[in-house]
Amino acid sequence: MNASDTVGAAGVELATSDFETIFEAHYGPVARAIARVIRDHGRAEELAVETFLKLRRHPHAQGERVRAWLHRTAVRLALDELRRRSRRARYEALLPWGRSSCGPDELFSASQEQGRVPSILAAMPMRQTELLLLRHDGASYEELASTLELNPASVGTLLSRAQQAFRKEYLKRYGER
Repeated sequence: MNASDTVGAAGVELATSDFETIFEAHYGPVARAIARVIRDHGRAEELAVETFLKLRRHPHAQGERVRAWLHRTAVRLALDELRRRSRRARYEALLPWGRSSCGPDELFSASQEQGRVPSILAAMPMRQTELLLLRHDGASYEELASTLELNPASVGTLLSRAQQAFRKEYLKRYGER
């Protein structure tokens, strides 16, 4: 590869050194954000690399908004992973060889311990989940508005609605704490 590889259908050029600089600056935060959602560090690193491959294929995401684009893409990949795991678990439960030899009490206890929050986030609308995850990662209201392309004046209301939806789904699934 030479220093200015052509990327994407639009013919936009991104120098390899620029991409490496972006990768080095943002890989850690992207991988950590994914790991907080899916709770699997190894898979989070794979998804972080996938995030940067998408960046490489979408040169329009380059520039001053690259951080927001990377974070939004990472959160979406993490949520897709949660949904994929949920589907797989449902299908495996239907298979006779997928069942454990544990007793019902042990199975219930184990399933209750695993992933209440990720399962709730996977069931919520994408926009609300993104708001909650980005806010949890410390994004300010301005950053939320910029990253999710929202009206800055509506971020507080949307965030409050997302929190209420989370509580409602939690109570619906698990009852009072």
